[in-house]
Amino acid sequence: MILVNTDYISGKELEMLGMVKGSTIQSKNVGKDITQSFKTLVGGELTAYTEMMNEARALATKRMVEEAEKLGADAVVNIRYASAAVMQGAAEVMAYGTAVKFR
Repeated sequence: MILVNTDYISGKELEMLGMVKGSTIQSKNVGKDITQSFKTLVGGELTAYTEMMNEARALATKRMVEEAEKLGADAVVNIRYASAAVMQGAAEVMAYGTAVKFR
């Protein structure tokens, strides 16, 4: 499966199959949440949250690809990501794009 954030793939003629998406809501455990709150006092990267968001993006992408595969897609073009805080320490991540088949 080819994944790109452009609306074309060089050298390929595309047939659009439709929009596909994947999403997840992730949170960290209370212990990590407390330790990260102390980190805000001194500054720097909140690595537990960085890891959480990376895991969430990977899972959302995987779910989007699975939806594209069900349509018989060869690729997903014009991929975008969106995120939103759901509650303290939890975030939703959505991956979406257009499933395409090569002609």
